[in-house]
Amino acid sequence: MKGLYRPLSLAVSVGGGLLASAAFRQVWRRATGDTQAPKATDRTFKTWQVVVAAAAQGAIMGAVRAAVDRAGAASYEKATGAWPGKE
Repeated sequence: MKGLYRPLSLAVSVGGGLLASAAFRQVWRRATGDTQAPKATDRTFKTWQVVVAAAAQGAIMGAVRAAVDRAGAASYEKATGAWPGKE
């Protein structure tokens, strides 16, 4: 039964990535008023702005990924009665 978890986890992770990207864009827009976060190679932004954007994006992506993975594992356990990871 645990073999079924891997494809389910992949689908949930893709959805989580899309959700995290949307969450970061929303947070960035509300915090700065800009629609796009600066890219590392964009000369119009200062280094600290690029680093802050990357740190915020990483934190949001990590938090959303952990929440989505945990919810997927809990849903799998509810459906099958078995926890997909270490007990």
